[in-house]
Amino acid sequence: MNSRQVTAKVKGVRDDIVTIQMLSNAEGAPYPVIKNEVVHICPTRLGVEGRQEFLKAEVLRVRFGEADVQVFESTRGVAIGDPVEQTGHMLSVSLGPGLLGQVYDGLQNPLELIASQHGFFLPRGLEVSGIDPHQHWAFVPVVKIGAKVRAGDVIGAVQEGRFKHKIMAPFGLQGEAEVSWVQEGSFNVTTPVARLKTDRNEIEVTMQQQWPVRVPVSEPLLRAGNSKRLFPNEPLLTTIRLIDTFFPIARGGTACIPGPFGAGKTVLQSLISRFSDVDIVVIVACGERAGEVVETITEFPNMADPKGGSLMDRTVIICNTSSMPVAAREASIYTGITIAEYYRQMGNNVLLIADSTSRWAQAMRETSGRLEEIPGEEAFPAYLDSSVRALYERAGLIENNEGQRGSLTLIGTVSPAGGNFEEPVTQSTLRTVKSFLGLSAERAYKRAYPAVDPLLSWSRYLEQLSDWYSAHMGEDWVEQVKSMQKLLQAGEEIQQMMQVTGEEGVTLDDYITYHKAICLDQVYLQQDAFDPVDASTSVERQKTLFINLLGCLTMPREFSSKEKVRAHFTKLTGLFRNLNYSRLHSPDYRKYEDEIKAM
Repeated sequence: MNSRQVTAKVKGVRDDIVTIQMLSNAEGAPYPVIKNEVVHICPTRLGVEGRQEFLKAEVLRVRFGEADVQVFESTRGVAIGDPVEQTGHMLSVSLGPGLLGQVYDGLQNPLELIASQHGFFLPRGLEVSGIDPHQHWAFVPVVKIGAKVRAGDVIGAVQEGRFKHKIMAPFGLQGEAEVSWVQEGSFNVTTPVARLKTDRNEIEVTMQQQWPVRVPVSEPLLRAGNSKRLFPNEPLLTTIRLIDTFFPIARGGTACIPGPFGAGKTVLQSLISRFSDVDIVVIVACGERAGEVVETITEFPNMADPKGGSLMDRTVIICNTSSMPVAAREASIYTGITIAEYYRQMGNNVLLIADSTSRWAQAMRETSGRLEEIPGEEAFPAYLDSSVRALYERAGLIENNEGQRGSLTLIGTVSPAGGNFEEPVTQSTLRTVKSFLGLSAERAYKRAYPAVDPLLSWSRYLEQLSDWYSAHMGEDWVEQVKSMQKLLQAGEEIQQMMQVTGEEGVTLDDYITYHKAICLDQVYLQQDAFDPVDASTSVERQKTLFINLLGCLTMPREFSSKEKVRAHFTKLTGLFRNLNYSRLHSPDYRKYEDEIKAM
């Protein structure tokens, strides 16, 4: 079958689900079609400006002689009998230099380029290259003619901003190939830079390659032994005290941030993106309100990167808001994670934030309903749990052919209706991830940010990374953290008792425990996202602060009355908070540190 050949016609239309009838080939049999293949529906009625529209769609279900496809754009004007072209390819993205700093939709269409050419309202049926085909890159080969290469081996490199972008042998390359020709110079991404000779044929290699989004980039490389998956053994340092100390996320691990509206998810995501110890950030705005996404797109280019330059210089944004087509929303997460896997394969540490997986699951629910599949709980598809697991399993720590380690850390935000953590998407996510940062509307109402509930949240990485913490933070670090978690739990129980009996109904010892928990919460768990100093706390400063605070809270002290308890911890809390706002080792920092020691 030739590329873009008319092989079917429209048989029926149900919203964005279109049933196509396969035509007969020369042998009299229906043209073959496979699941996840991309087809183009070509309405006979011309679109805007009198041009022919090609509506991209993906095959969801195949029956004899027929197939159900989901269209990634509006199906307005599609009629029965309209021609359908098959591409012979699965839904794919372009991987190569030029991805960083881009804002794409869920199908890797560059939104800024389309908007500059067509104005505010984006026309449908456009086909735009995800990577600028006109930009030239200085390609420097690292292999010579006669060299043997396998899938994923580095052939050369170009400089993409501050990063050395590695040009790798096609990930789908079977077996070993010989470099029969290679050139150095400045080329665009479609110009051949090398040829690889295999047992069957000769392959031309350009600086970009296409890869199907629903197949992990590492899958063929792991299967062929060209890469190997490793066990995460160190934390992803976010410089957010509550996360790094109490609920750590492993580099190459998984986490979720569920929470109701107004609990501070957007600000928390921004802090993690900006200050985390990663090379590349990929943000997938999947089904969120357009206003929040516009804020992200406008702020990131102007946001200073702690590593230098603009934060957008090392960021890729996949934008598919709630006002955009549902089908493309479902595909957007796969587009983002494929780009993230590509940079991981080069040996980079990549962070992917998916906001939100609830909207992604709702898109699956809508599509499943239109396909008339048997629904599961709350009408979500029965395969919701396996889909969530398959998504998060694409995170991980990989060692490539050169022995370099790259990681992909996946953090998904969940937006349960009414903050109900018992709904199916949240529960499926909890059964998959290893770090759960549950946001609380109550803490947000009290302006206790980040509003992560320390009594509801958990992390399995605290024990898993105990060797790292013992080496870098102290042998007893994990046990000390657990003791402070118990203090927070005890303080909450005493507070609930006091709500019924008042201060007079608790003992002096319980009252002391309650104020210790309040002090720990206000000093260590809460952090000012808008203060230039307190917004980011290095791991060394976290260690010093935690040890000093631990010493103050565990030191035996006699109090004669509850008034003196309140006065003591109010003063202590104020000193520590002033310390948090002071630059490390500045005169103010030393002054507050001396006052704390004096107490």
